[in-house]
This record gives sequence, structure tokens and C-alpha cells, in this order.
Amino acid sequence: MENTTMSERNPMDRNTTSRQRALVVGLGISGTASALRLHRAGWDVVVLEKAPERRRGGYFIAVFGTGLAAAERLGFADAVPDRLAPDGVNYDVARTGRRRLGVSYADVFPGSRLVVRGDVEEAAFTALPDEVEIRYSNVPIALDQYPDGVDVEIRDLTTETTTVERFDLVVGADGLRSTVRRLAFEPEQSPVRRLNYMIAVYSLPEPIPGYRAQDGLTMAEAGRSVWVFPFADRLPTVLFSYRTDDVDAEFTRPAIDSLRAAYGPEPTGSTLGWLLDQFEKAPDHLFDSAEQVHLDHWHRGRVVLVGDAAWCLTVYSAMGASTGLAGADLLGTMLERHPHDVPRALQDWEDHLRPFIAHHLGNAVSMRAFLTPGNRAELLLRSVMIRVARLPIAGRLLAKVMANRARMKSLDIAAAAA
Repeated sequence: MENTTMSERNPMDRNTTSRQRALVVGLGISGTASALRLHRAGWDVVVLEKAPERRRGGYFIAVFGTGLAAAERLGFADAVPDRLAPDGVNYDVARTGRRRLGVSYADVFPGSRLVVRGDVEEAAFTALPDEVEIRYSNVPIALDQYPDGVDVEIRDLTTETTTVERFDLVVGADGLRSTVRRLAFEPEQSPVRRLNYMIAVYSLPEPIPGYRAQDGLTMAEAGRSVWVFPFADRLPTVLFSYRTDDVDAEFTRPAIDSLRAAYGPEPTGSTLGWLLDQFEKAPDHLFDSAEQVHLDHWHRGRVVLVGDAAWCLTVYSAMGASTGLAGADLLGTMLERHPHDVPRALQDWEDHLRPFIAHHLGNAVSMRAFLTPGNRAELLLRSVMIRVARLPIAGRLLAKVMANRARMKSLDIAAAAA
């Protein structure tokens, strides 16, 4: 089975003590952080990644205090850059060409470090010790739980061979459409809840005509929006977000056709038209439905779900990366607290984390209304909020409300559980 080369990662002191054995499925932010934290907690760790190699790059995300506190303890916070453009201006624009000063992502979500997903994944991966075994092109295909461990049938997608191995803990960090969740929690009703919104994301090849590379823009209409996120040192990322009554139908045609239908039939105007044209030409993009995961339990026996596999918050919450890091960090804390009782450690982990996640699941729905107003009423409310924010007294009150929200994005989960 293919492993990473030793030169890809920084060496750490080898732990020669007897360790329990953990399997982590998924090498994204949650999975990499989980592997790092479990190793720190004294476990032998194997990571399965379906892809033939580590994914790189990615699109715009934010990391808040909650995630940065976890990254600090895990030793890679300083390696996560802040790509906020210091002299950028954000514009509210209309497809007719009208533009006026608007609010930026940092205004909506103060206190965040603005990055691309690959920045966090790279920082966490670099911090992994050599002892963590990574197997690319490998997936779990069956789980059998026993009181003292989990037998996992693993398929190597390259050789098409299977093996069965015993682990003391299995961590599913394999995203919204988690295989571990399907294997360990079915048969149950699907926990995935569609919000009836679609998102499409890609990176621009050049600045938008008429704008500087460090400028952002927002075009918000009833049921649809476009956000352009600028960076200090790279070209912007674009997010299309729109409402649909039939999610499945959006996938029956090329993504660009769904986008053009969603943003029509009105004339696009020069800026929106240019952004759609660039999406069509982009070498890669993300096109998907916005969905949350609502589970009554995130663990079962010795199997636990972390990150999007457990609670997918959607892009509208802005907390996906931060909660993935915090969940991984807290998991190690609880396993250290109950080193010989994995089920109890997982129950304590969930008890401490669930109220925090529940808050952000709810907050994602309310923030969606601002980021992509679903109807004329939400569009009007959004416009009023932006105007109010510019008034001296009312603006200070609104800033106080936003500061309270920011505090909930900066809670240090593992420290609070100490």
C-alpha cells in the first residue's frame, strides 16, 4: 500500500510506549487534525484516503478563534497564513453595472483569518509525525464492532485487494457523504438535510475587468447571490449561491447550464456575464448542493464521526474548518482523560461539543439569509441592515451584535472542557 514519503513531513520524537491503534478515514482538515491529535494522545494512527494522492489547493474559507486555538495546541497555527487584502474595497454591485460601497466577508464575519482550504490542510499535514501511516487509494468497506475493538475491512483501490484489520477506535472524517457514517450508522433515516440551495465555486484567472485584484464584490438578488473573495497574494475566489426547488434536477445538466438558468432570464450585464464565462472556462470548480448533517449521536461504540461527516455546517456558517479542528482537538483531550474507556471518552466528547455545534447549525440558516437572501423580504432586510450599519449609533449597536456572534466563533472548546 502506498504511503507518504518521510521527506514530506517534519519528524517528531518517536513514542516507544505501548499504544492503542486508531483508524482515521479522510485526509482533509478534520482527518489530518484528528490523526495528529491522536498521535499526541499516545495512539498508533493509520489514515485511509480514497484519493491517489493528497489534495492541494482549494477555495476560500475562514478560520476563527475556535479553530486557531486548536491549531495552536496542535503546533501549526503559525503556518496558517492570513490572506486578507489590507487595502481592498468591497462593492455591492447590480447586474446593470451600478456599484456602491458594500460589506466585505470580514465585516460579516469579524475576527477570522481568511485563507484557502489548502493552507490549513498543508499546515496540518506538515505537522504530522512520520509514525502516522497514510494509505492512499484505500477505503473501508465493512465495519464489525466488538467490545474490545473494531474489525475493518479495507480495500486497496489500486490492487483491488482487501484486508481485515483490528482497531481500538475508528474516526470517520470523510466528509458530507461519509462512508464511515453509512457503514456504522445505517440502517437509519438519512441525516442529511438539504437547504434547497446550490453553490458553485472557482478561482479567477485574472482580476475582474474594472476592479483591482484586491477588491471584492457582492451581487445579491432574491434567491441568488454572487460573492467575489479577494486575497492579498493571489487571485480571487468566486462563490455562486442560489435557491432551487429541485436539487436533483440541478445535477442533470452541466453546471454552467444550471448556473445560467438560475441567474436568468434577465440580461446578465457585463460583470455577471464575465463571471459566468470564466466559470465555464475554469479548469476545475466545485458545484454542489448546500446540505447539513443532523445526527442524534456522533459516535457508536468505538466509531466516531468528526467534522462534516458528523455535523456539516455548510459554507453559510463559515465555521466548517474551525469546528473540524476543534472537534479533533477535543477528541484527543477526552481520550487522554479516559485512556482505557473509549466509549466513555466519546460520550464525554460529544456532551461537551454538541451544544456548540447546535448553535452553529442554527446560525448557518440565519447567515444564509444574509449571504443569499431567499426572497424579496430577506433581500429587503439585508439592504436595511447594510444601511443601518453605516449610521453612527445604529451601526455601533449592530457591531455589538456581530461581536457577540464572533465570540461564539472564538470559543476554545478543549480549554472550556478542561
